[in-house]
Amino acid sequence: MAAVSLNDDTVLRQRKHATVTFEPPSLPTAKDDLDAEKPAAEEVVWGKTPGGTVFRVPTTHDVLTALFHPLQPKSHLDIVNLSLLALQLVVFFAFPRSFTRPFFFVYFAFWRAAYDAGLGWVLTKQSKKKWIVREVHRRGWLDAERRPKVREWIKNELSMKMGKDFVFDDLPLEYNTWLLFRQVVDIILINDFLSYCMFAFACFRVPDNLSFFTHILRWVGGLILIIFNLWVKTEAHHIVKDYGWYWGDVFFERGALVFDGVFEMAPHPMYSVGYAGYYGLSLIVGSYPVLFASLAAHAAQFAFLIGFENPHIERTYGQKKPIAARTPLFPTHVRSTSQATNGADDTPISPITDVKPVGIRAVRHRTTLSISSSIDGSTPAITDADTVTETDIETVDEMEIDATRAEGADIANGSSAPEQSARIVKEDAVSQHDLMAKYFRKDVLGLFNIDFFRVSDFQLLLLVVYTLVFMALPPLSHSGTLALHFTHALLWRFFHSFGLGLLLKAQSDSKFMVRHFMKHYHYPPASTGAIEETFRNWKGLYNMSLCMTYASFIGLAWKTYSIPVDWTVGDQLLRHTLGLILVFLHVWTAHESYEVLGVFGWFFGDFFIEDYPSQLVYTGIYRFLNNPERTMSGSTFFGLSLISGSKLVFTLALISQLSHWWFLSNVEDPHMRKLYGDSLRKEAGLTKTIKNVAIRNAKHLSRATRTPLAPEVLRVAQGFTGTVNRVYEDTVDVVEEFLAKSAPKIVQETRDILLQSRERFVIPVLANDISSFDTTKYRLSVIPTNPDGELRFHLGEPITVSWHAPLGHSRRDWVGIYRLGANSSALVTSLNSGGKWVPVHDEEWDGDVPLATAASSSQDHDCGEVVFSGSTLPWQVGKYEIRYHHDGKYNVMSTVAPIEIYVERPTTLDFDSVRSALMKMIVLCLDSDPALVPLSSQAPSTPKSSSPAPTPTPEELRVLDDFRFWNERQAKRISIAIKEAFDVEFAAEVVIADANVSALASRVLGSREILSS
Repeated sequence: MAAVSLNDDTVLRQRKHATVTFEPPSLPTAKDDLDAEKPAAEEVVWGKTPGGTVFRVPTTHDVLTALFHPLQPKSHLDIVNLSLLALQLVVFFAFPRSFTRPFFFVYFAFWRAAYDAGLGWVLTKQSKKKWIVREVHRRGWLDAERRPKVREWIKNELSMKMGKDFVFDDLPLEYNTWLLFRQVVDIILINDFLSYCMFAFACFRVPDNLSFFTHILRWVGGLILIIFNLWVKTEAHHIVKDYGWYWGDVFFERGALVFDGVFEMAPHPMYSVGYAGYYGLSLIVGSYPVLFASLAAHAAQFAFLIGFENPHIERTYGQKKPIAARTPLFPTHVRSTSQATNGADDTPISPITDVKPVGIRAVRHRTTLSISSSIDGSTPAITDADTVTETDIETVDEMEIDATRAEGADIANGSSAPEQSARIVKEDAVSQHDLMAKYFRKDVLGLFNIDFFRVSDFQLLLLVVYTLVFMALPPLSHSGTLALHFTHALLWRFFHSFGLGLLLKAQSDSKFMVRHFMKHYHYPPASTGAIEETFRNWKGLYNMSLCMTYASFIGLAWKTYSIPVDWTVGDQLLRHTLGLILVFLHVWTAHESYEVLGVFGWFFGDFFIEDYPSQLVYTGIYRFLNNPERTMSGSTFFGLSLISGSKLVFTLALISQLSHWWFLSNVEDPHMRKLYGDSLRKEAGLTKTIKNVAIRNAKHLSRATRTPLAPEVLRVAQGFTGTVNRVYEDTVDVVEEFLAKSAPKIVQETRDILLQSRERFVIPVLANDISSFDTTKYRLSVIPTNPDGELRFHLGEPITVSWHAPLGHSRRDWVGIYRLGANSSALVTSLNSGGKWVPVHDEEWDGDVPLATAASSSQDHDCGEVVFSGSTLPWQVGKYEIRYHHDGKYNVMSTVAPIEIYVERPTTLDFDSVRSALMKMIVLCLDSDPALVPLSSQAPSTPKSSSPAPTPTPEELRVLDDFRFWNERQAKRISIAIKEAFDVEFAAEVVIADANVSALASRVLGSREILSS
């Protein structure tokens, strides 16, 4: 339950937003009313409904006294409650234990579910939409005209439980509904408690094989836990009173949230240590079923806490904390322009007590954000016990936002106060946000945030997988061991040749790896940090793969090898000799290749670094062979297969050679042709020499036999070579042409399928009364924002839709926006809206669920407007249609199309144009929220003085370009807009790390320069 009190003198930690500040002239203030020196009988507590009605809160009485005291009058609900309790006692004493154990287990599970699931569900709906109050109002239970008998019965029920200061007719609907809800809660809580006790007593046993002293300890420990449980509950109720015990703040306001007394002992003591009695009773009865039932019930209570109570506390008392707020960690050094010219020393000025540097809006926060809050947008709670539910936060402390935005207003508005004629410039303002972006970049936490392109992450995952595989391996036979090593070596060969080959090919074609690091990691704008980190990780990945490929092959060869008993028998010595020659030949080839290529060529540096001086060099071994790896790279594998004498090793060697040939032909050769073109040598020295020798010998032979063989030999050789090359080139051309034509279509179709996959999991629910509505009387029209009247809206721009419906239309009608052509039928919508919809009457919906209200009303207006904004807008460019639906169903009554959503692309890629385009995108992606958008985007106000407004310096302009976020979704919107406008993709973390228009503009320009080079 929420801990709530109005005693300001005893509040240790409270949320300012929740304080009830209404003070009618004729009413005493809360501080006067709740003076601790006055006796409880004289206390006067005031409440306030969500509608603003102020009322005096009557005194409530203890439920146990009212229920069990024989002199207290009993209401009908009390009689029901007592009957249910008596029924449990009768069952316990009247039936054998074989029956009572399963009975009370099921009975307890029912009441526990009614508590945690049932109350959690209705309280959540009440917290969000005031559902309980609305249902009572809709059904007319407290309306003397609509349901007089029900109202009179409820009045009598409540009056029996209250004191003399209770006047039913003078109290608002919200308070009387809460009292009625309280009666239901009493039934659930008391029966839940007694059914648990009955189940525990039914399972009572004396454990065997335990000493007398152990039994004494068990009973004493159990009693201590039960007594401690009762003390915690009593102290908690003393602090929160009935208002907090029965979640009164879900219905009306009565004070500020505080955590005092027992609430300082443990987080959520009523739900944590307040259940110690469960385990104490489990000790006493000595039953494992009771212990497990206690654990399950306790877990369900924590689910109630996480699912309802914490989100409700944040909705009611919490404040949203923006992401990327640049809060200075230390006093900011500032200097004026006059000091700069006179050579004055810098003066450290406190951002809180002294002159504030203009434009530093981060000074407004008196405490620094936690690491989690600055990354994922969660709201740090004032107390240690609270958590955040980002999607449920609906309240904002506007006063704080207004105060925090005022610090840079003078420069943004172009005004300067007379007493601040000297411009103040911020210097070295170190913020926690910038430090986080500098030192933490999607770091691996356990196995979270794994990035396969970071070699350290890949190696970590590889180590874990190897460990788990070898742990899980059963004892293997010899053939099983060989199969395992063969599979291991084959996987590494495929990864090295095909996996890394495809990765290199994508890097060559579209700078895939550079784009990946540029997208997901934050680097200084206009720097080559992305290229440097990409190449550094590629080198580690390639070297690891190369080593593991050879190590796994050697492991297979070793498992198949046996030392000969007699080296002179058979071909043993010959195989070993030839095998070692092949191995040494490969080692020599690799060494000679490295001598020519250097470290740059060895790691395929020309795939990544384009400004590195590289040129074709045909020296060393390359004087004789165009590509030594094509012929010599497999010699080690064939040499080891000769030494081992294994067909299995030879098969793997052959697969390795073919795989490497594929890599050279499809990855390295195309890249070399793209870089060097016609400057590539057609024939190597060895090939040319062999051809010349063949032609010369053919001429000698032709002279000896008087037959012209040389031209024929040359023609056959050239024809064969030309045929092979032509077949290869034609095949490559056909494949590349197919991919070029089909890839964009395949990618787009795959993207559309993925976007619509969750939308298609819907069975349209159709209305039965659709025939009674004339669809011609429903009309939709979109209000254009373009001067030319076209229905074109910038990504993130709100779309206002005007609707017209006949009198008597359903109040549960709704309007959705869909990609044009996604729905095959014009009469029925077959796709889920995916949240891109707005209700015609918002009060008739609880989230995505229509309330059970009357289908129509003859007094409804026949027209209105709805606005698509924020999360209800599509955040992908394209053409869309808007559909008007009937009665919460999928019947389409009217449609308007096409509506185009676009992103404005600058005509020139210079800093000013990119910054201007980004400014518009960012403001729209942040929902034009003045608490978030850059100060530089806001229209200047009238200057405070007649003196000319100073022009902001570049440093001040960059400070004014700072912006913030409420959640990461807004950063993802900016990422989408940047991708559409500039064809550069950044992850949301990168946008959050920058959080500055100028920095993002520099990043876009730097990225474009890297990708276009």
